[in-house]
Amino acid sequence: MYILTACPSAMQPARDFAAILSQPHATLTLMPRYFFNTRIDGELIRDPDGAELRDPDHAWNMARAMIRDILHDESNEPRLLRAAIEVTDETGEVVLEFPFTEALIEPGQGSKALH
Repeated sequence: MYILTACPSAMQPARDFAAILSQPHATLTLMPRYFFNTRIDGELIRDPDGAELRDPDHAWNMARAMIRDILHDESNEPRLLRAAIEVTDETGEVVLEFPFTEALIEPGQGSKALH
C-alpha cells in the first residue's frame, strides 16, 4: 500500500496516479510491513505474509484483535495463555511482543501504580 501526499496548493482532483505524482511537492511513502509471529511453548510460528500498516500502534491494535479472535475460537486450549504475538518489521527486528493474557484486559483497565 502507498501513502501519497501532495502540497495543499495542488488539491485538484487527479485522474490517475501519474497525475498525482507530477504535482509539485508530491511524495510517495511505502507503508511498513509487519509480521505477526506466534510464540508458544518455545516454538515460533512465523507469519509468512505480514501486513502493511501505517505504524507500530496500528500493529499493536491488530495484534490485540488477532489474539482476541484466537482466544474466542480456541477457548478450550489453555496453553494459549502462555503464548505471545511477536511483531517484527521487514528486517526481522522485534517491534513489540504482545502476550495473549494482556489481550484479555480492556484498555484503560488493569492495575494502577501508586506513586
